Amino acid sequence: MAMGMKKGMGKVAKVMHEFKEKTLRSSAGSKVTNPKQAIAIGLSEARVAGARIPKKSKTSAEQRLRGKRF
Repeated sequence: MAMGMKKGMGKVAKVMHEFKEKTLRSSAGSKVTNPKQAIAIGLSEARVAGARIPKKSKTSAEQRLRGKRF
């Protein structure tokens, strides 16, 4: 496993622990109630800390919908 991914997993695990204890707050100061938002916060903090985590790629369904809208 790459070092960046290991660092990122550790940061996400720490943030999820805070989420489960109901102590995780967003940058605006409000409590985080959505687990997907908690994961996003963890990945963002890991990127700031220097972990090399790839950005989320769009699924083919999202790409097809986007093509139909425009």
